[in-house]
Amino acid sequence: MKKINTFCIVDDDDIYQFTTSLFLKKTDLVNKVIVFSNGLKAINFLKEEMENSENIPDILFLDVNMPVMDGWEFLEEYLLIKPMMPKTIVIYMVTSSVDEKDVLRAKNISALSGYLVKPISSENIVEVISGLFD
Repeated sequence: MKKINTFCIVDDDDIYQFTTSLFLKKTDLVNKVIVFSNGLKAINFLKEEMENSENIPDILFLDVNMPVMDGWEFLEEYLLIKPMMPKTIVIYMVTSSVDEKDVLRAKNISALSGYLVKPISSENIVEVISGLFD
């Protein structure tokens, strides 16, 4: 299977960050994993790295509920800068929320590729990555 260059996790849950990063590094499916604890840090990174497409993630797992800037606020900001991005980022909303309002809201955001409910299995992550090459 091909490798993706950069996988980004935007989530304030330290355990989820650690376990997902560890799994990704062990799979050898990604070259680099970057992690942000809130949407503001992630959106600032994207703005700063816009000129350097190598640093822009290929895929981004985004939590809904985070301090400072939540997933919805991140997406609002991302949609403003998306036309200037050097490449398309595949974004999945990853959350423990099974609230139907959140699911419907996510379906109406064109920048989202999907909505995954935690806990996410390692098989789910591999499916998402391998789906990028289909």
